[in-house]
Amino acid sequence: MIYFLTSSPNISDTRILNPANHFIENMKKSLPKRVLKALYICSDPDLYEITDEYGLCLKKAFEDEGFQFDPFLILDHRNMSYLEKLQEMDLVVLAGGHVPTQNRFFKEIQLKEKLSVFVGTILGISAGSMNAASLVYAHPNLEGEAASKEYVRFLEGLGITNQMILPHYEEIKEAYLDGLHVIKDIAMKDSLHHAFYALLDGSYILGDSHQEILYGEAYRIQNGHFEKICEENSKIIVK
Repeated sequence: MIYFLTSSPNISDTRILNPANHFIENMKKSLPKRVLKALYICSDPDLYEITDEYGLCLKKAFEDEGFQFDPFLILDHRNMSYLEKLQEMDLVVLAGGHVPTQNRFFKEIQLKEKLSVFVGTILGISAGSMNAASLVYAHPNLEGEAASKEYVRFLEGLGITNQMILPHYEEIKEAYLDGLHVIKDIAMKDSLHHAFYALLDGSYILGDSHQEILYGEAYRIQNGHFEKICEENSKIIVK
């Protein structure tokens, strides 16, 4: 298995794949075939219209870079039978969205067990990258979650990686939620005995069973400390 854990594979606010940090180049190396079988796994299995919109936009972005799909399947509650085809796929996409909602769906379909024998390429997007971890840091994202004593911030994930990712750092670095600064008041306090990797759109972790390489600008939040660990157009080994 090869996996790309991204904040977003697209250039911000466009339907164009982001070539930054050799992303497209590395994707083409991991997907040498130009006609691919792909399964796009949603974040919310009942938001059909949104799932279709984002799934088909990603399909178009890949097609614009020369990839072709036959088929490109979108998995949600409408078409659960597609799950039976997972082991035939060249590419499995873990969509972005609300982390706890997606985490529940992944457990419903027993995705962790199914991916444990998958030999293709996985593309995680935002929440999908977060849920790829063995232990998921589901940082509060919606109004009320940061203030709630019942909101669960650490969840069991897919076990693809041990790295806990905070996507869209450029958006959350100065953001507040429920009156709390997302980084200083929430993530840094939650980082006791944990390490979070804050990625900008265009940065990603590329991994396999042997190593993980972080590409692009990124920051590590660990035990209440915050540091820049990688620059744009650079890479470091994180495993």
